[in-house]
Amino acid sequence: MKNSCAAASHCSNQTQSEGSSIEKNHNPSACEYTQLTWLISGMDCPSCATKIENAVKGLTGVNRARVTFATERLLVRAENRANIGDDILTTIEALGFSVKDDRSSEFAAKSFLKKYWRIISLALVMLFAVLIQEALPAVGNVLFYLATLWGLFPVAAKAWQLARNGSPFSIETLMSIAAIGALFLGETIEAAMVLLLFMIGEHMEAFAAGRARQGIQKLTELTPETAYQIDQKGNKSEVSAHILKPGDIIEILPGSRLPVDGELLTPGVSFDESALTGESVPIEYNAGERVMAGALSVDRVARFRVISRPGESAVDRIIRLIEEAEERKAPVERFIDTFSRWYTPLMMFMAILVAFVPPLVFSQPWGEWIYKALTLLLIACPCALVISTPAAVTSALARASRNGALIKGGAILELLGSVTTVAFDKTGTLTEGKPAVTQIVSFDTSTLSPEQAVLRLAAAIESGSTHPLAKAIVASADEIKISLPVAEGVEVKPGLGVQGLVEGKIVVVGSPRHLQGSIDRIAGAQHKREQLEEQGNTIAVVTVEGHLVGFIVLRDNPRTDAQSAITALNTMGIKSVMLTGDNPRAATAIARQLGMEYRAGLLPGDKSTEVEQLKNEGRVAMIGDGINDAPALKAADIGIAMGSGADVALETADGALTHNRVEELPALIDLSRSTMTIIRQNVFLAVGSKAVFLVTTLLGMTGLWVAVLADTGATALVTANALRLLRNKKKG
Repeated sequence: MKNSCAAASHCSNQTQSEGSSIEKNHNPSACEYTQLTWLISGMDCPSCATKIENAVKGLTGVNRARVTFATERLLVRAENRANIGDDILTTIEALGFSVKDDRSSEFAAKSFLKKYWRIISLALVMLFAVLIQEALPAVGNVLFYLATLWGLFPVAAKAWQLARNGSPFSIETLMSIAAIGALFLGETIEAAMVLLLFMIGEHMEAFAAGRARQGIQKLTELTPETAYQIDQKGNKSEVSAHILKPGDIIEILPGSRLPVDGELLTPGVSFDESALTGESVPIEYNAGERVMAGALSVDRVARFRVISRPGESAVDRIIRLIEEAEERKAPVERFIDTFSRWYTPLMMFMAILVAFVPPLVFSQPWGEWIYKALTLLLIACPCALVISTPAAVTSALARASRNGALIKGGAILELLGSVTTVAFDKTGTLTEGKPAVTQIVSFDTSTLSPEQAVLRLAAAIESGSTHPLAKAIVASADEIKISLPVAEGVEVKPGLGVQGLVEGKIVVVGSPRHLQGSIDRIAGAQHKREQLEEQGNTIAVVTVEGHLVGFIVLRDNPRTDAQSAITALNTMGIKSVMLTGDNPRAATAIARQLGMEYRAGLLPGDKSTEVEQLKNEGRVAMIGDGINDAPALKAADIGIAMGSGADVALETADGALTHNRVEELPALIDLSRSTMTIIRQNVFLAVGSKAVFLVTTLLGMTGLWVAVLADTGATALVTANALRLLRNKKKG
């Protein structure tokens, strides 16, 4: 059914009033669908997200639905019809979840009362019933019946709604059957206790989920909703940050955060980036430098030119990658998801056999075996098993994000722990990525200022490039105020060089290997090149009409944290290899300084080939930051981009070091190993407790409330064990 755009507009107005947002479709021909977004409250574990997702997918008119547990966001692609938003909201609320709105304090208070009033009142009624049970047993028994019904109503209602929406074997279903069965058997105390313990267990899961999401929630709160925009006449007005576009001029006050990525226009402003990078000391930026969204101005009013589109700032990109990460589950997590889908129906079938076979075949008492069957149902609750892996993975991903590393899912997290080799790009990864011109060697004696003539030609060709070496050359020319001629027909050849037409002549700035023929025609040029490269320098060769006119000598120093990262990896038994397009002599100097292997003189395709060869020795992780690194990042078992790198590198990679510190990598690998250890412990605790209480139940040693207490206890244990990953602070 095709709907009009007017219907889409009506739908947008309705859903936004309920706390949702609309992602606009810029394709006019595709106006039959719209994208709706809500923030959901009440999800205790990833299985809650799955329940909402399945229910919304089942609605007529919904094309796609995705729930992200980490950010509590529901994204729906649905038909443009007036009541589609109402249908979705009704379904969410029927499942027992809520939609967040902008009245945060009022919402929090209502949410608190709604969550805890029923459990507190249930506990009080049960306590009163216990106190009067001996004196007035009939009254006490009635109170236990009432307490059970009071606790059962929301659980059974949710079970019924889940069954209608495609989840008939939910935990709520098992609890409802057990509680109703216990009432029919006259076990009122145990029926009420089962529900009370179940509710407590749910809130423990909610607490764990909240702890795991804290770091991500703080990230979403870093960027303000409004900004002060400066118009062409210099007038200032407060506007929504969502309407800002590249080129707009904005102003932030001291103590305020930047809502978007921006180019600083005010010189000498200090910013607190501790929430983004973990650095406690404010960093001073100069005019023209890029500052990330979320940075806090420390000392003065600052003006910026907006450089990021709505929803595409550094913070938005990190949040988007976190949401995508949930779709890439670890193999062990996918196995447990699959296992739990048939485990619960199987246990329900076993409970039916336990209830009917002994009485019918062996003439055993019906009451005794029905009671055992109900206990078996509670033991069958897969709470502890289902949460064992996602609780650990969510905690690990949250901690990694807090410490400056973003991993796209549990699958990548699991692989990291088995890495045997790490391949590093050099420029911008192992080095600062801020090379500077240290010397100019001219082979042209026809001008009065031969060094400046070489720099003038090179800067003209490189003026439009974003490569670190090109920017260093242009900056050097600007520093001595050289007037640059216009370069025409500039052509970039990745890994080789740049060429263009300057003042009617073909000028090429490239690598020595690419221009070796021109070097060989000048006496002494090759010797000079070797001498400079042995000192750890990078050489840019400049030719005019094929004739060598000079060398531009650049140097990029190693990062201060690179040495500690390589040392830590060596201690962990992991080999480090530098892959660079730089010359072998400069690469040797850097590699010796850092204590690692290297492969030099590589083109982008060569890096991929080297990664493939390294994979023959074991699992390989590749770290890079440039466009040239994208193929190698893709070829590696795990590709990790530097957070300040090119967008294509970040999109290709499986993770990112958002704080731009390679020293986070060893800690990340150690976190992966710790996570897998905790997952194995959690699975053992969850499955082991089930096995023990299965035996004790069939032997008649344990009853309903002990079974649910054991399940709640196992859930608490695996949750607490997983939360240790959050408390495990990074070293140093």
